[in-house]
Amino acid sequence: MEKRSIPLIIWLMSIALIGVMAMQYYFVRESYKQKSQLFDEAVKASLTSVASNIEKREIIDFAREQDRINQKKHEADQAIQKHKEQLLAEQLHIQEKIKTLQIKQFEHQQQYKDQQENLKAHFPNAIPVNNSFYETYVRRKRYQELIDFNVINNYIGGGYFETDIELSATRQIPIVPSKDDSTRFIIPHFLHGQVTAIQTATLAPKINAEIAFQLHNLEKQLVDLNSRKLASASTLFDTLAIIGGKNADILKNVEFSMQLVKRPFRERVNFTYVKNELQNELSKREINTAFNIEVRDDQSYIIYETLKNEGPDSKNKFARYSTKLFENDLGRTPGQLSVYFPKSAVMRDNMSYLLLPMIALLALLISAFGYTLTIIFRQKKISEMKTDFMNNMTHEFKTPVATIMIASESLRDPEISSDEKRVNRLANIIYDENVRLGNHIERVLNIARLERENLKIEKVNVHINTLISGVLESMQLQLQKAEGTLTTDISAKRDIVIGDELHLANVFFNLVDNAIKYSPSAPDITVKTYNSKGHVVVTIADKGMGMTKDQKEKIFDQFYRIPTGNIHNVKGFGLGLSYVNDIVKRLNGKIYVKSEKDKGTIFELVFPLKTS
Repeated sequence: MEKRSIPLIIWLMSIALIGVMAMQYYFVRESYKQKSQLFDEAVKASLTSVASNIEKREIIDFAREQDRINQKKHEADQAIQKHKEQLLAEQLHIQEKIKTLQIKQFEHQQQYKDQQENLKAHFPNAIPVNNSFYETYVRRKRYQELIDFNVINNYIGGGYFETDIELSATRQIPIVPSKDDSTRFIIPHFLHGQVTAIQTATLAPKINAEIAFQLHNLEKQLVDLNSRKLASASTLFDTLAIIGGKNADILKNVEFSMQLVKRPFRERVNFTYVKNELQNELSKREINTAFNIEVRDDQSYIIYETLKNEGPDSKNKFARYSTKLFENDLGRTPGQLSVYFPKSAVMRDNMSYLLLPMIALLALLISAFGYTLTIIFRQKKISEMKTDFMNNMTHEFKTPVATIMIASESLRDPEISSDEKRVNRLANIIYDENVRLGNHIERVLNIARLERENLKIEKVNVHINTLISGVLESMQLQLQKAEGTLTTDISAKRDIVIGDELHLANVFFNLVDNAIKYSPSAPDITVKTYNSKGHVVVTIADKGMGMTKDQKEKIFDQFYRIPTGNIHNVKGFGLGLSYVNDIVKRLNGKIYVKSEKDKGTIFELVFPLKTS
């Protein structure tokens, strides 16, 4: 993988992760707003319902009390009611007569109106006159010449005039009283704008005097009857009903409302009922969270509360919802019912089923993202380590091959081939380099077998003390060459384990070889064996260059080699400790490392002893 691809992958994955987080945040925020709005509407609806139920309950309770009081007055009211019914029957009888006479009077007036319209149809210029004027000037012909007809033309537009005729007397004479109530008209006849003759017409009276007289008497009787009913009124509202002509039940409702308003506010509210009713209404709307109540009277004083004021900000921690109490009272300020909820806790509980899966999914995405980056960097590191391994392997293989090639070419020289000593020395060089090359190949093959899980491990009895002694003896020459010191304390009394002798020997060989290679000066190595709780423990300690904590955590990784700075005398592929760790684990053992920079390293191997 190219180096430029890694930042690009990180950026793309980061953008995708941020996008997912942004979408989740938007979804959670919108869900919170919607649920918060629904919660507010449900609480407000519950409060409104409770306030209405409180008013209904008060009316029902008060009505029951009034019924109980009225029941006691029932017998006394029976006689009064009977008298009222008699007066009412008499009143209805009189009103019926008045209605009949009014109908007759209306029919008489309609008849007169028809006659008048008929007269106007035949004589449009008929002029109505009162009966006194008729008796004085018209009926007595000798005085008709005193009648003056004044013609008035009123312009009404469009070239048209409306003619109106007024009667008057040119000379005043004693007035003759009217003899009846008939309606009379004068019909003038004009010639060249002058009245040449007059004609009279008589119609029935406008109002029937007899019917009017009867109506007057009946209305007087009705007034007297109302006075008698007023005297029999038992309450102020009965009196108001009689005077205003209203239904007494309507006014009693007004009286009822006024009596309710007069009661003290504290007596009008049953706090236990309010709390239970509010709890029931909230339960209907699936709100089962604990709440606090506050009730204020018409003066805004708190008369009941379940939330105590422990500090100035104690109520600010809760969401408040309020509604008015007894809002329909006449002439009185309504009270207030408030409920307090820990809304944030409620919304958190309501959305927990949504938040937990989203948080889990987000955590999974972040974990996958982190794991992917870890794999990418690990693969990058392994790729670099494998590149170093190939370079080291090429160098390690190239040296013995070159040595063998030079020795082989020397053997082809006749002068050298005739010298037996030189031939033997060259043959030994070729043999040693072949062994070295074979060891390198064997190491690589062993690691390959370990990775493919097909490395054959024998399970035989192995004497750890004897095996370590043999390995240390075979390495004496290498240790002497490095001018090193070896201290041994092989004192384990029980040293038989179940394992593979060859691979165990390779384990100890690698550890001692590393102790020699990673000692900047003359190696100082100590090897010990001892028993501990059913195990045999092998320690290999040196006083070499040591390791840092970070290096100590990586030494068992394949291809990893501790950097040695400018010193290039340490050869190898970085496979030795990886091989050691794998073999020890396959033999049910454990390996521990203690090291300090520039102070040395201690490897501690623990193997279970063979049981009896």
